[in-house]
Amino acid sequence: MEDKLKAFKRLLNIMDELREQCPWDKKQTFISLRNLTIEETYELADAILEDDKEAIKKELGDLLLHLVFYAKIGSESGDFDIKDIAETISEKLIFRHPHVFGDTDVKNNPEIVKKNWEELKIKEGNQSVLGGVPKSLPAMIKANRIQEKVKAVGFDWEERNQIWDKVTEELNELKSEIAKSDQKNMENEFGDLMFSMINAARLYDIDPETALEKTNKKFIKRFKYLEEKITVSGKKLKDMSLDEMNEIWEEAKKK
Repeated sequence: MEDKLKAFKRLLNIMDELREQCPWDKKQTFISLRNLTIEETYELADAILEDDKEAIKKELGDLLLHLVFYAKIGSESGDFDIKDIAETISEKLIFRHPHVFGDTDVKNNPEIVKKNWEELKIKEGNQSVLGGVPKSLPAMIKANRIQEKVKAVGFDWEERNQIWDKVTEELNELKSEIAKSDQKNMENEFGDLMFSMINAARLYDIDPETALEKTNKKFIKRFKYLEEKITVSGKKLKDMSLDEMNEIWEEAKKK
């Protein structure tokens, strides 16, 4: 523990020095750091998907720097410092884990923990179960979080296989609007279909964001194989027929 505290203190001291002496660090604000923090978060997400432990360590360090940076700016304005941040999250964790720091019995069931968590958040002042969902979350992640939160208060399917009737219903409604060529309604129904598919993923313990990103990576790998194969043959992609490309694509799927 002493070594960990020493390392963290060193980082705080480095941040103090940077804020005093580095022209770039001196001019940063909450707003100027915001987009950089989002970028660092996505870089961490990439490292996690790649299961690259060294990269995960590095990206966590970058994020930790940002947290320390925000705390430093907050201390300069007198609004809060790193101590306030640590105490705030510690108190929140204690309050939201009465099964650990109190006498609440959750029967070793993570679902009961999640249900209690949402109820405790309402006690803290959230007027809606959905009040804690960030507005700027990517739509797919937001949809998943919305569904997880309403499930925690009992708003969910009785049996998970019931979702497939809903998926079929939304698909048929989309097809109907496509037949009418009504662009606005097509978009609405497509959104409903995606929402129901994300719901299905949740019900079957599949993270939709991770699943889609893995498919993205798979597609990119296969398409790059297609490009390389065509380049080696001396041809150009635009000159290839779809049948010729599909033949190489099927070859790529076996790699």
